[in-house]
Formats: sequence, C-alpha cells, structure tokens
Amino acid sequence: MAVVADELILETRGLTRRFGGLLAVNDVSLALRDGELRALIGPNGAGKTTLINLLSGLMRASGGAIRFGGEDITAWPAARRARAGIARTMQVTAICPALTVLENVWLAAQRSLGRPSALASRSPQVGDRARDCLRLAGIVARAEEPAGSIGHGDQRLLEIAIALALRPRVLLLDEPTAGMSVKESWDIVERLREIRARERLTVLIVEHDMEIVMQLAERITVLHLGQTLAEGTPDEVARDAEVQRVYLGGR
Repeated sequence: MAVVADELILETRGLTRRFGGLLAVNDVSLALRDGELRALIGPNGAGKTTLINLLSGLMRASGGAIRFGGEDITAWPAARRARAGIARTMQVTAICPALTVLENVWLAAQRSLGRPSALASRSPQVGDRARDCLRLAGIVARAEEPAGSIGHGDQRLLEIAIALALRPRVLLLDEPTAGMSVKESWDIVERLREIRARERLTVLIVEHDMEIVMQLAERITVLHLGQTLAEGTPDEVARDAEVQRVYLGGR
C-alpha cells in the first residue's frame, strides 16, 4: 500500500461503538498523517482502549468508517489489518512466556516475511529481522531468555519488538508505560523516538502520564465520555479550558 509522506494514512469518520445503551465511542472522527506521533488521552472510561480495539480490528464498529491508506477497512478482521500494516500492543502485556524472547519476535517476523509459522523454519532472513527488532527495542541481550522470566519493563519492550517485526506502517500503543518506574518509562520514550525515526512509523499512543505525553506527542486527541473533547498541539491542549476542567483538574 503506497503512502505519500504527510498524507492521511489512518482515518475514522463518525466511528461509533455501542455496548447496549452505552456509547463507548461516539461519533469520533480522527485523522492521522503518515509519520505522525499522536497521543490519545482522557479520563478512565473515556473510550481510549475501545477506540484502539476498533482501529486494530479486535472489535467491530457499530457505526462509522475506518480508512487506511485511502482504503475502507471497516469490515476487515484484525489479521488482515495486521498484514496490511497496522500493529498494536496491548494494555495487558501479551507474549508467549514459555518461548524465548527471540522466538516471540521470530514468529511475528516469519508472518511478515511470508515464511512457514513453525519455529523449526530457521530462515536467516527471519532471524536477521527478529534480532534487528530486538536491537531496536534495546533487549537483544536477552534474546535467549524465556520471555516469562524477564522483568515487566523488558516484557513491554518485547511486545513493541513483536509489533515491529510485523513491519507496520501504523503502530498503536495502549499504555506502554503502565506499571513501570519513572526510569523505565523514560527509557521507553527514548526507544520510541529512535524506533519512529528509523522505521518512519505513524504512532498512536494511549498514555496517562501527562509529562510523557507533552514531551513525546506532536498532536494530542482528548476523549471524554466516548467523544472527542479537544485536539491540537500539546500547548493548545494544555491551555484548553474544557480539558483542564474534565481531565487535568482545572476549575
């Protein structure tokens, strides 16, 4: 899917998701440009993870449309979206703990390179890609360790490496610093900056730490009660009176 720099790569129009009488995502229109780093913030229950689930295909929309690279993908399942170039991490770390760190990334690299899914298929090309993703994530030294034995921060980095192995155009990160120390959180921020610069990724990140958001994001979308409350640069959002009232604690 050819994408021209700075054009819209991922877009929603009137995206809606209902759970019975609850509108978890309500008429949200979002436009991400190629290479952009966007933060998605809002109070608990604002609809952030639901929106990520809709974009990645883990959840079907009740209404509205999603376009990727100009193509309507609203009805596409998650696997097809991943193959097309939309990868994500989960709010709760999702890895195979019994496999080694390298094997976790190997499986994703095999899929992206069209190789058989069995780990016995030890293609040098797949191995090179897997190790490159581990280097990008900063955990190549842990490649041979069982994934379940490494620390929480390294497991979050492993999940990012797995997503990178799929060769995405868009990376959706759902609270990648959750449960981390301050140092671990800022280490991830630096890794994300390096990864984005090298891979030329569009990144949409859900994050609660406002200091990280203000330092990392180019633009911010604020959700409240399933709707878009505000959107703009970090300075614009920080000055917005409604954002201050419902999210940042202003009066």
